[in-house]
Amino acid sequence: MLDKKIGFIGSGNMGRAMIGGIISSGLVPASHLIASAKTQVTLDTLSEQYGIRTTLDNETVAVESDIIFLAVKPYLYETVIKEIKDSVTDDKIIVAIAAGQTISRIESLFSKDIKLVRTMPNTPAMVQEAMSAITPNEHITEEETKMVVSLFESFGKAEIVPESLMDAVVGVSGSSPAYVYMFIEAMADAAVNDGMPRAQAYKFAAQSVLGAAKMVLETGKHPGELKDAVCSPAGTTIAAVAKLEEGSFRSTVIAAQNACSEKSRAMSKLSD
Repeated sequence: MLDKKIGFIGSGNMGRAMIGGIISSGLVPASHLIASAKTQVTLDTLSEQYGIRTTLDNETVAVESDIIFLAVKPYLYETVIKEIKDSVTDDKIIVAIAAGQTISRIESLFSKDIKLVRTMPNTPAMVQEAMSAITPNEHITEEETKMVVSLFESFGKAEIVPESLMDAVVGVSGSSPAYVYMFIEAMADAAVNDGMPRAQAYKFAAQSVLGAAKMVLETGKHPGELKDAVCSPAGTTIAAVAKLEEGSFRSTVIAAQNACSEKSRAMSKLSD
């Protein structure tokens, strides 16, 4: 168990997903967490669901926490940091999770040396299956990096990456659950068209995606090799694959993901 006080400034979808994942893992007890939000209604829901302390005051979170997650929208970073920067001492760790907010940008907003970790998790944290990227700044020690990684690994998998790859991370994992949900929805629609009940269709489609992903992770085989193993000559699967190729399936996915990464780069340039 990690003996640190963890604070969340912001309790939207991503913040709640991470809070839920950390508590579910048992790495940090609920009594060691505190979160802020804009409304008392949101705080009451958090308190009831997770049993954590809550406050409407962001500075209270900063004062009482050893590790402070900035879980607010990117456009709110400047406002929030103004509220808390005087309460952030040099022993506290700031964890940023917003797209487009670079290390240099956040450091400049604090106007002093800080321990900062830029990260990019995704919402499957809610079911302890997140994929997170982590980039520490020069003031974070190796031990502190391991501690932050352990927090992110409490609700999924985490990798340390150079900041230069963070925009690519946004495309391949930060935003990609949305693409996968669209794929599952389309698969289910086709099954419904073939006569399967809607709820059952979603279960078949979602479990197939989960199982296929697990095959890639656990076998270590190339996705193309696994695909080939399912494609019998003149069979049903290769007929489907041919239709996907006819519709430029892979090219469309690549283009969509590149558009996502490019948007992240543009946001980073604006923030700097």
